[in-house]
Amino acid sequence: MNLQQSHPSSGSFGGWMIPAPPTSVVEQAVPPQSGPLDLQKWLSVFRRRASLFLTLAIAIFGCFVVGTLAAPREYTAAAEVVVDARHQNMVDAAPVVQDLPRSNTEANIVDTQVAILRSRALAAKVAQELQLVDDPEFNGTLTEPTGPRAWLRSFFPQPEPTAAEVRQSVVDVLLGKLSIRREGLTYVIEIAITSSDPEKSARIANAYAKNFLTLSAASKAEATTTLNRWLAERLVGLRQQVEQTDAAVQQFRISNGLLSASGVPLNEQEISTYNLQTGAARAALAEDQARLNTALAQLARGSSGDDLGEALNSPVIQALRLQRQQISSRLAGLEVTFTSAYPEVQQEQQRLADVDRQIAGEIKRIVSNLQAKVQVSQKRLDAVQGTLSTAKGTLAANNQAAVRLNELQRNADAARAVYESFLNRFKETSAMVGMVEPDARLLALAERPTGPSSPNVKLNLATGMLVALMAGLAGVAAAEILASGLTTGEDIEQRVGAAYVGSVPLLNRRSRTSPGAYLTSKPMSAFAEALRGVRASLLETSDGDAPHIIAITSSLPGEGKTHTAVSFASSFAMQGYKTILVDCDSRRPSLCRYIPPVDVGLLEVLEGRCTLQDAVVRDDKTGAFFLPLAQHSKSKHDLFATEAMEELLAQLRLDYDIVILDAPPVLGVADTRTLAPLADAVLLLAQWRKTPRKAVETSLKMLLRSGARVAGIALTQVDLKQQSRSGYGDPGYYYGKYAGYYVE
Repeated sequence: MNLQQSHPSSGSFGGWMIPAPPTSVVEQAVPPQSGPLDLQKWLSVFRRRASLFLTLAIAIFGCFVVGTLAAPREYTAAAEVVVDARHQNMVDAAPVVQDLPRSNTEANIVDTQVAILRSRALAAKVAQELQLVDDPEFNGTLTEPTGPRAWLRSFFPQPEPTAAEVRQSVVDVLLGKLSIRREGLTYVIEIAITSSDPEKSARIANAYAKNFLTLSAASKAEATTTLNRWLAERLVGLRQQVEQTDAAVQQFRISNGLLSASGVPLNEQEISTYNLQTGAARAALAEDQARLNTALAQLARGSSGDDLGEALNSPVIQALRLQRQQISSRLAGLEVTFTSAYPEVQQEQQRLADVDRQIAGEIKRIVSNLQAKVQVSQKRLDAVQGTLSTAKGTLAANNQAAVRLNELQRNADAARAVYESFLNRFKETSAMVGMVEPDARLLALAERPTGPSSPNVKLNLATGMLVALMAGLAGVAAAEILASGLTTGEDIEQRVGAAYVGSVPLLNRRSRTSPGAYLTSKPMSAFAEALRGVRASLLETSDGDAPHIIAITSSLPGEGKTHTAVSFASSFAMQGYKTILVDCDSRRPSLCRYIPPVDVGLLEVLEGRCTLQDAVVRDDKTGAFFLPLAQHSKSKHDLFATEAMEELLAQLRLDYDIVILDAPPVLGVADTRTLAPLADAVLLLAQWRKTPRKAVETSLKMLLRSGARVAGIALTQVDLKQQSRSGYGDPGYYYGKYAGYYVE
């Protein structure tokens, strides 16, 4: 061992400016970001979990394939019948039974036929006709149970089923193999039967169709006969009801005098006649009164009555006027010759006066006759009006009775209408007896199926492929969501909220050389370049003093902490920095695996039992210095919470450019929280895909609470090839593109 002293200038080492370390990881943390779906990221996840995806997908798809190949072959045959909706109302009693609910829509008609096809009665008839009770496929009691069923039956014996129970079981199995389907909105119904035997499936489907048609015709014939019998019985009562209501109407007419002729009641006929007679009497009275009034008016004006209409038409008046005219002519002739004293003249004058008196008497008699006629016409009118009033009174009384008569008549008419409706329906159903046709007809018989209907190989394989893909994707998503380890720098920055300083690759396990030997033999390897990258990240800060003392720790043991610390020390030393690595893990010292055994170390230096120069070991290949813990060193005191430790670090800060402290794991030992504040920067390591995120977060919080200046988090033992397939967003993702820059 050779102890070399180094006196670097403040803030620089061989021309390299080393800025001050970050004060806290929180200041460099990148907060989690939420954005749209990153397709490239999920493609990377898929590539990383490809083995899981393929395992799940192949296993599930294989199950589908095995299940499809092992499933028993079944065959489906279908017969078709068509429903004739025109025959549905042939035995409909709705026209005569108005109170019963009606449902004659086309959909209900077809649904009714479908319900009949699915009925247990029809299934039992088909099972009996084909003797399915003797078929082991339908009668499970004919085969002995095997496998688990036989084992369970040995512990739980059951009584033998009765014949009725067996028949019910056969019907249940048959209904389970039956499929009834209406083809769209048509009247066609498909009757499908699935069986292990293609011939059997066609035979059962055809038997179903034929029995359905037979049952339909028989049901319709029975319904027609039943309806006809019911109508005949109903007609007897309806006929008696009609006779009773008609007799009640006639009896009421007679008892209340509501007789009629030619369909019109007699009382109304009398009133009509009396109305006519009253009109005629009033007209005659008016005419007679007018004649009398005219005659009286003419006489009052001084008329002699010659101009009276009645006088003009009287033959007596006419004869007297002719006689007076003759007398007047003779008198005129005599007066021309003789004087008024002449006897003949006086005689003629006397005759003329007699004729005038006769005419006046006749006119008076005519006026008297006119007055008599007026009186007669008035009496006649009074008589007719009296009779009319009497008839109207009788009619009013009859109208009150007519209300009841109308009610009786309506009852009689209603009874007759119902009777006639039933009678017409009875004639129709009587003509239909013996001529009933089923409500459906056979459209196509079932044929022997050419291939199995189950399992559907194409459908099963397609479904299996889809399910396998979905299960594989779900498994990948679940594994990614439930994964607790950290994979990329993006995970550290977004999920932990800390600064990412780089990744340290996993050395080839076949190489048993130390990190120093590997770095010296392969200085251009990916491992060496990764160390330089992490080192640059530690030193890439804005300003301030250089981090002379760097503490390296991890959350849990076994994360490659000591290996990484040795590698960093060797890398710094190979770059010209005078570097010393101090093993501070007193519980599990691991530095001794990389150097020859020593008798003294850190504990002896702190206790003053040896000098620093005596305890330091130098690696001749890299030039790095190591201050280990002797294998037999044990201390019961807190080594790092002492003035001796602070003095040692101050001395190391003066003697070396870079001091690396290999600190214990944070979660298991409290020494790290004591030691970390003494360092200029703390590098927290996390094993790639192994260290749980919660452990890293807890370690980070503990370090920050202790006052440590955490520079960031680095991933260790990274498989660069796998990272290049899955670490989208991480420099390792592009490993394949710049692999030619490395010399392994």
